[in-house]
Amino acid sequence: MKNGDQKKRDTVAQWAFDTRALLERFHLWLEDVEVSYLNLDGTSGHEPLRQLSFLNSRMESLFALTGAVTALGTRLFGRYGEGAGLDKPGLNQVKKEADAISAYVMSESLWYLSRQLPENHAILVCLGEGLMPKAGESPEMGANPQLGFGRVYARPEVAQWVDKRVHRLLNDPDFTWLDFYDQLREARITIWGAAIDTLENTSRFAKGAETGPMTVLHLFNQPLIISKPYEGYMGTLILPEAVVDAAADESILIDYHTPRSLVLKAIETAYPGIERKHIHVWTLRGKSREKRIGTLWQAWQDLGVDLIEDGWLMPNGMSAFTESGTYAPTYHTRTWTDGSGKRHLFLCDGYAASAEAMQAASLYPLVGARAFLSLFSSSFKLSYDIEWRLMAQDPNASGFAADLKERLPDDVGEEMIERYRQMVLEAVDAGMPAGSRSIEADRFFPEKTWRLLAVSGFMCDDPYSGLPGVEEVGKGIYRVTTRLASSRGQKVICFTLRLKEPLKPSRLVFNPLLIRFFAGEDFRTRAVKISDSGRIRNELQTLCSEALEFLPSEKIKVVFERIPAEVISMENQRQLKEILTWYKENHPLWFSWLILE
Repeated sequence: MKNGDQKKRDTVAQWAFDTRALLERFHLWLEDVEVSYLNLDGTSGHEPLRQLSFLNSRMESLFALTGAVTALGTRLFGRYGEGAGLDKPGLNQVKKEADAISAYVMSESLWYLSRQLPENHAILVCLGEGLMPKAGESPEMGANPQLGFGRVYARPEVAQWVDKRVHRLLNDPDFTWLDFYDQLREARITIWGAAIDTLENTSRFAKGAETGPMTVLHLFNQPLIISKPYEGYMGTLILPEAVVDAAADESILIDYHTPRSLVLKAIETAYPGIERKHIHVWTLRGKSREKRIGTLWQAWQDLGVDLIEDGWLMPNGMSAFTESGTYAPTYHTRTWTDGSGKRHLFLCDGYAASAEAMQAASLYPLVGARAFLSLFSSSFKLSYDIEWRLMAQDPNASGFAADLKERLPDDVGEEMIERYRQMVLEAVDAGMPAGSRSIEADRFFPEKTWRLLAVSGFMCDDPYSGLPGVEEVGKGIYRVTTRLASSRGQKVICFTLRLKEPLKPSRLVFNPLLIRFFAGEDFRTRAVKISDSGRIRNELQTLCSEALEFLPSEKIKVVFERIPAEVISMENQRQLKEILTWYKENHPLWFSWLILE
């Protein structure tokens, strides 16, 4: 036997051993694994120590496979491409189902890997993507299935302890986040905070785009200072650190609201001789965003820089897209030299949903860039330079309405003013820095410094890194790529995974239990396990979080009238009520946490 063959077998065997809990849960066989290492700037690197982050090597392997199985399950069973050509409600339904699959697979993965956590550790989801409709979606479409604030993954005793404190955060106005954090330290419990977007670029996924869809999980060595479920928007300006340093030398304060002419001055100071046409600004585009950041686009265009359009060719020859996907371009914030020796710069500007913005900002120690944020509302009626001033107002002040009227257009009525008040209140209640002009990532961490493991699983090719999406390499055999990133560098893992069963039974393995019941599986004759209680509890939080009320004594009330038909159809809602009623009546002890309304 050749030494190389034996080393490969040993490597695969070690990965299979470390990740067997997830492989067994999703009925997968690990055929092969290939690992490569990149430097922080994305260039090929040498292999570091086996442990890349603050996690031990086994936990890192489990998180890597979490990214892979989420990407694989979503690509195979999330109705990829089935929304192409459908009307708006039809497309939205495909998106909901794709989000449901991705959120479920990641949630199951976190549950199984949490059994390997140290005994006094827990994972707490602090920020999630999917709580609100995005640009171009209407409010009645409702929240997307997602993993958001309050989801706890740990060994049972620790999970119960943390969950009780999370419920107090949600229900007791006198129990603050600092009280929560003090109790954690007194009990010597370590929480790893998570910011999660289980399916980024959902519309592109539903329409069958060849690039973009991915799953993103950021794990931190401490919880984020977030005390309620929250999702909004944040302005984001991401620049190479060299530009920020050059600005300081020129006595220029860089934040999100710095005039772009001064940002350009700092760029030209940092990179003498760079041509403005070679400064490439990636930003979200589209008519729905024109009111919010149209003046920002114009500011860059007036300066003569290149504002990236859909189809712009990356240095690797792949095409960028600008209708969504604010996270992945962050990794490409850097300079490079073209074939003629000309220097180019790629930077990101505009805005993002709050989870994506925070994720991108927390990457800056990894990618040599600085990120500056500014809190926005969830309305698209006003320009970015007015938004932060609105979000900085005291919503309880007697002059709140009068102050808003001075800043808002004349046609804005009392209803819109009240909506802004509610948006500011939601941000304040959740612990967001609503009164700040500019925010950096350290604002979200109690210790101000943090350690991070960033996990990306690619469902389709990623144009910004060139990494491939899910690829079928044989009957029931798939090659799936995951990227791990930390301050020590990046690790790219290509898993070759084989489904142990044909696609039809495998679909059941990757689908939520409630979705299987909606599809016709008989819940009355199926063998009931005590674990069904936890599974259904988790699935309700994923599928219809806006319809849940978290009550004292760890109970959850399901308010069916809050579930939009676009999220769960009326027929499925009738089934859901029947299912939950049956479990409640036949297994009252296991489902004592459930209250139906």
